[in-house]
Amino acid sequence: MKQRKYLVTGATGKTGVYTIRNLLNGGHAVRAFVHQEDERSAALQSEGAEIFVGDLLEHDDIIRAMEGITGAYLCYPVRPGYIQATAYFADAARRSGVEVVVEMSQISAREDSLSHAARDHWIAERVLDWSGVPTVHIRPTFFSEWLIFPWVLDQIVKENKITLPYGTGRHAPIAAEDQARLIAAVLTQPSGHIGKTYPLYGPVERNHQEIADEISRIVGRTITYSPSTLEEYRQHLETYDLPEFVIQHFLAVAVDYQNGIFSGEDGVIGEITGQAPQTVGDFVRANRQAFEV
Repeated sequence: MKQRKYLVTGATGKTGVYTIRNLLNGGHAVRAFVHQEDERSAALQSEGAEIFVGDLLEHDDIIRAMEGITGAYLCYPVRPGYIQATAYFADAARRSGVEVVVEMSQISAREDSLSHAARDHWIAERVLDWSGVPTVHIRPTFFSEWLIFPWVLDQIVKENKITLPYGTGRHAPIAAEDQARLIAAVLTQPSGHIGKTYPLYGPVERNHQEIADEISRIVGRTITYSPSTLEEYRQHLETYDLPEFVIQHFLAVAVDYQNGIFSGEDGVIGEITGQAPQTVGDFVRANRQAFEV
């Protein structure tokens, strides 16, 4: 029997690395789509992945990357160009005749979103649907990894507080590792999933004071939640030299968060993979060193 091969884009990113490991551990071949060769791609290659260097905004690159592929995972960063990349990806997937494309969308993706990135994701979903390519969309809430992004983690470590304009909104943080387990499962066993959109959450919904309390219990010092205004948040993000496209997205989804768009608890990952996703406490314990002073 010919070995099944899967294309993973965003291969060195949060979900990409874990998806590749799940596929390789399952005995499958993986083509890892990366923007450049570096120590991260070298690590994937050492684990058994085939490295493909390309650009998702180059049609010819995607066509070549899709040759001989059984299924593909599409993941694009928060930056302009996603609709174009998705159109190229859909065309290449049709040419190759893949069994499934799993597309990483966002929980806030909708046609009237104020976030340019979230609206692009909604249109990208439609492009794949219109293409006729067998597709599964996943829409995660905020990643657990959000807590260790510099603009959040720095204040936890240096000031013992979480300062975000999220009001009293709630969500169940979802770790990249748990998402990847579902992505790999759907790629390798797509029957029953085609055409579906899965919101992805962790197992326990919390507000940010409760998240701060959980971190406090694990790291042994008091972390507080001090909500900021949107303008204060913008000023804070600008100190990290983030692109305006990213800042605009973060501000818009902060309002969505306050309005409950990110709320919900897992009803998919545990059922499909047979393993419940980790709690935010599990994530903090696994990454405790990052939260240490």
